[in-house]
Amino acid sequence: MREIEGHRHLPSADRLSLVAATILLAYALGRFIQLPELDLATQLPGLYLAVNVNVQSVVVIVMAGLTAAGADWLFREHPALRRKHTIEHWFLPAMTAMAVGLPLFQMPLSPVWWVGFALGGGLILLVLIAEYITVDAEDARQAPAAAILIAVSFALYLVLSSGLRFADLRLLMLLPALALAGGLVSLRTLRLRLPDRWRFKEAGLVALVTVQIAAALRYWPLNPVAFGLALLGPAYALTTLLGNLADNEPIRQAIVEPAVVLAIIWGIALALG
Repeated sequence: MREIEGHRHLPSADRLSLVAATILLAYALGRFIQLPELDLATQLPGLYLAVNVNVQSVVVIVMAGLTAAGADWLFREHPALRRKHTIEHWFLPAMTAMAVGLPLFQMPLSPVWWVGFALGGGLILLVLIAEYITVDAEDARQAPAAAILIAVSFALYLVLSSGLRFADLRLLMLLPALALAGGLVSLRTLRLRLPDRWRFKEAGLVALVTVQIAAALRYWPLNPVAFGLALLGPAYALTTLLGNLADNEPIRQAIVEPAVVLAIIWGIALALG
């Protein structure tokens, strides 16, 4: 840990680089290692469930867990943490690792892939540093760090939802993944805006609404980006509205920003779809 002045702390460069390097090394190896795919299938009453398991999907899931563990190891040295838990700081680093891995495994190996690899590494570093800063509520950089994390979280939700659409998952597998991603993004956003307590009911409502929309749009002829934008709009709008209402804003004032953003995002989705 390094302190630059007052409550301004930065993570250990050695620990930070080790966590980021481990994640990127795993993605590089996963991209070049080719192993036979495994098809798992079972017949349930009225439902045939088949899952294709390959090395890339395993790497993405494992690295999400390892990233959460690395974030915990990194944040444990923060002097403001004391004996508090670090669970709330795991969500976005783990989602970032997944969001970086999905497109990297779907893209062909080319100069563009290496650009995405470098940008993904930079994004992981940015999220880890911003999360480290938000540990201390008295840090002068806490507000801009929280704003960065909120913006990144919804960008990750767009990438994940678009990636899941591109993978053409069955509805039975698509909806739980989207519910988990939307719920975690909303929960972390509300926690950053309103740190007094966890907003599980509000996050659950966002997850429920977005999966209902996803179920309705699953069989529409939308491209992956348009599908992701169609879910991003209500996820952001509803999360912002619930945050505004919890912050005791008048209903007319609270609804303006979410409504405008929803109209813009859905307009872009319609233009692209």
